[in-house]
Amino acid sequence: MKVSTLQPLLLLIILSSSCCLSANAGAHAAQGNHHEINQFMVVATSSLKHIPDDAVCSGHKVMPSRNSTAWVPMNRPHGPCSSSSSRATTVDKGVDVDDMLLWDQLRTSNIRTQLSADVGSAGAGVPIIARTTKVSNQDYMPASQAAVGQNSGTSKSIQKSDQTATGEHHATASQTVVVDTSSDIPWVQCLPCPIPQCHLQKDPFYDPAKSSTFAPIPCGSPACKELGSSYGNGCSGSTDQCKYTVNYGDGRATSGTYVTDTLTMSPTILVKDFRFGCSHAVRGSFSDQTAGVLALGGGGGSLLEQTAEAYGNAFSYCIPHPSSSGFLSLGGPAEASSKFARTPLFKNKHAPTFYIVHLEAITMAGKRLGVPPATFAGGAVMDSGAVVTQLPPAAYAALRAAFRSAMAAYGPLAAPVRNLDTCYDFTRFPEVKVPKVSLVFAGGATLELDPASIMLDGCLAFAPTPGEESVGFIGNVQQQTYEVLYDVGGGSVGFRPAAC
Repeated sequence: MKVSTLQPLLLLIILSSSCCLSANAGAHAAQGNHHEINQFMVVATSSLKHIPDDAVCSGHKVMPSRNSTAWVPMNRPHGPCSSSSSRATTVDKGVDVDDMLLWDQLRTSNIRTQLSADVGSAGAGVPIIARTTKVSNQDYMPASQAAVGQNSGTSKSIQKSDQTATGEHHATASQTVVVDTSSDIPWVQCLPCPIPQCHLQKDPFYDPAKSSTFAPIPCGSPACKELGSSYGNGCSGSTDQCKYTVNYGDGRATSGTYVTDTLTMSPTILVKDFRFGCSHAVRGSFSDQTAGVLALGGGGGSLLEQTAEAYGNAFSYCIPHPSSSGFLSLGGPAEASSKFARTPLFKNKHAPTFYIVHLEAITMAGKRLGVPPATFAGGAVMDSGAVVTQLPPAAYAALRAAFRSAMAAYGPLAAPVRNLDTCYDFTRFPEVKVPKVSLVFAGGATLELDPASIMLDGCLAFAPTPGEESVGFIGNVQQQTYEVLYDVGGGSVGFRPAAC
């Protein structure tokens, strides 16, 4: 029997540029410098810049949980740990926070529309709890790569040899992709992929012609029908190949052929017949020279759905500060019950892609804000791509008033930045005292935020939703350094602090 060689689709996993640009690049380095005074944290002002001039990559803080499944490293694309752009390029071009926040508004508005479709404006307020059969986790080895089957023959500079548990050797190469928990169709740019229909990427384009395990999905097949009207794009008459399209609602889109190949998350863990989009045309920018999107939503076709039986219907990630590295891990760690604070996971039956949780309270400087739990009845989407946390207007108003009072020494307020209306000019202050803020979820799970998760480029990193009943968002700025476990099989979301 002929043994096919493999070349990877996914190796280094990073977050989308808009979500990642919101990170506070100096916060990791500053954590060892700031000290706590009662319910305040004193931190160097330079660390509150989203891209500090002196940031240096410090690598991983900790490895993923001991018995976690396949994992891959995850970095911010514009920080010093990123492999997608040079440090010099990042500093020279800077980051337009205003544009990033505009993208964030478009993204969250589109998700909010999907959640409220066909069920009225209150649809997101009555989510259906996800309770699927939980598969027992296995013992897994850590992974250092993710791959799609493809014969060798690309640039030798990115090839290496790995060995599987069966002793078969496979040549591998890397593709850098974007993590997205609010979409369902994974995809990568594939040849033929002419510019400008496709965008430049740092890794060689995936070439189906070089893969012995590649196969187009035929029209009329269950996998093609599963795309439905949301992602289906008809068929190719001459070849009877299934076509897909994904419109992200923020101006970005991809289209091409729906295919299968072998996805490798480590030398010993393979996902055969992995379904993904072979993209021949892309609209808009997904990140700096990345190859595509790794979709981890709760709907059909996502990586989670395709690996649910094998990996316990769970995954986790740790979003790092740009000066450190995070990770993405398939499956739930064996010690999850003792290491993670849990909150119930809910799903909207009309839009199962999205992961919904419920806040119960917010504390600032050790005091609980006077916001009734019912204020948060609309729920909030846990989203890897949303930038800042969006709260119901009444909750945001209470948070803003308390924060402005605590920061009165640094007034007057500076001009707003897009939807961030509580901003400060810290140029006269070498260090600032920031009040502690914590988000308290249903069940008591609490996110205790560090300064870089409270302020974004001198502004309070929270915003109001369009209305009191509108679904909110837990942004990736607030998720930083926590391992966030999406235990869909167990119906909960877990938080483990100081994981990256």
